[in-house]
Parts: sequence; C-alpha cells; structure tokens
Amino acid sequence: MVAHPTAAPLTPWSRDLAEPKIHESAYVHDSCHIIGDVRVGANVLIAPGTSIRADEGSPFYIGEGTNIQDGTVIHGLDQGQVLGDDQHHYSVWIGKHSSLAHMALIHGPAYVGDDCFIGFRSTVFNARVGQGCIVTMHVLIQDVEIPPGKYVPSGSIITTQQQADRLPDVQAQDTYFAHHVTDINEALRAGYCCAENTASLVLGQAKSRLQAAHNGNSKTVPRSQMEFAVTEQVRALLAQGQSSGAESLNFGGLPPNLRTAVVAELEVCLAEHGNEYLRFAQTDDFQAKQRLLEQIILIVKVLDKARSLEIQP
Repeated sequence: MVAHPTAAPLTPWSRDLAEPKIHESAYVHDSCHIIGDVRVGANVLIAPGTSIRADEGSPFYIGEGTNIQDGTVIHGLDQGQVLGDDQHHYSVWIGKHSSLAHMALIHGPAYVGDDCFIGFRSTVFNARVGQGCIVTMHVLIQDVEIPPGKYVPSGSIITTQQQADRLPDVQAQDTYFAHHVTDINEALRAGYCCAENTASLVLGQAKSRLQAAHNGNSKTVPRSQMEFAVTEQVRALLAQGQSSGAESLNFGGLPPNLRTAVVAELEVCLAEHGNEYLRFAQTDDFQAKQRLLEQIILIVKVLDKARSLEIQP
C-alpha cells in the first residue's frame, strides 16, 4: 500500500481529526485520496484516481475483498446515516466482495450490501442496495431501497420505491459476471502488492539482519513484513489459475478455487523449514513439470543460525 491517507479537516461537524484505518493487505494506489474516518478491510483494492472523503459525512466502511475501481468517488452528507451489518451507523457502508466499477459515485447516506456490482458511472445516493444486486451502467438510484438480488438495467432512473420493488431478479449469468470481476480485481490486488513487496526487498531485509547477527546482535527477525510479501507472491502466482508445486509438497491438480488450501499447506511447510530457502514453482503440466515461473522465497526466523544460511551478509 503506497497511499498517503490524511485526517479529516477540523470543521463544525468534525472535531476529532479522524484518520483512515486501512488493513495491511489492502492495496491503495498512491494517486488516491482517502480522508477522515474511512475503515478499509482486508484484501481491498482501491484503484488509481479514486476519491474517498469522510470529511463531511462519516464514518465510511469498505468490506473485505471489495474493489473500488478507477475514478470512483465516495462522499457523504453531514446529515443522515445508514445502519451497517455490524449494527453501527455509517455515512457510507460498502459490504464484502463488492465491485464499484469505473467512475461510480456512492454518496452517503448510502448502503451497498455484500456481493454487489455497481456499474460504470452509476450513482447511489440516499439509498440502500441489497446483497447480491447487479447495477449496470449509467444508473441513478436515489431515495429508495433496492431489495436483495435485484438487477438494475443500464440507464435506469430508480427514484420511487415502486420502481425498486418491480426490478427483475438477478440471473445466473449476471452473478457469474460480478464474481468474475471480483476475481480479476483480487488478482490485480495481489499483483500490485507483490510488485511492492519484491524479492529484493525481502532479501535486503534478510541481509541487514544477517549483518546484525554477524556483528553480534542475535535478535529474532521480525517476520511480519516478510511473511506478508511471501503470501502476496504466492497469491499472485495462484491467481493465474495454473497448477503449482513446491519442492517437497505436491499441489498439482488443485483447482484455482482451492487457493486457500494451497496457502495453508505452504504455511505448514514454511513452519517446518523456517531457516531454509523455499523454491515455489509454477507449472503448465504437473506431470511434465515444465516450469513457467519461479520465485525463490527466503524465510528467516531466528538469526542464531545465520552462519548456516547460504547468504553472505
């Protein structure tokens, strides 16, 4: 994450200089503006050019696995709030695994549920969009509550509850499209995070710790940053959808939807081989073992065995 979030300015309605709280696994592009009490969950992608300003209405909540695409604007009025899924009040609540497509506008008081898709240049203002809704392009939703699982056609203007209640149900192909967009953006998030946590960074940290050990400092290595970099590297590889393997562990044949299981098995391996190299390889065919991409991941747990490692400080 390379963004520079800032506190909300002092105003008659905001006197506490609240700052954003962004999960370490989220990726926020450095061209974004995130101001005030904005709570960003795990594995969120916030793409270039977005503006998320809790400087008038606040707080904002953005749930785990959600993607906020290029040029999206999230803001809120100083009056009016919605009830979030945690039973607290927010100016803007955006649930888990939802997509706000390019240049969408979410203006509080507004609620967008889990697994929703809000299409290009669509606007949600003073409204609730229920779980699993698909809102397509150039839509206006204002002063209404869209029931869960509804489809809003492109160009619709939904400003009365009667219009909202008559909307058609989401079809299977619509759900597939929304999930596909979420998966694509999860791969992008992992890729961006991986680029920021390169192997050179990990090796540089390790070498500095080894140098400290060489000079007589035997402190335990802080692993959190390196573990995060490793996890993001592995997730980026798995997101490509090909079978994978690791020296003594066989992950061949696992479909992409079992990525969590692969990562769990890998963590077991890392725990057992904490002071060794682990070579993680991507293969096009597990039987042929044709390697397409290879990452060498260094895990260092304790420096008292530094001299046994094959690295010169």
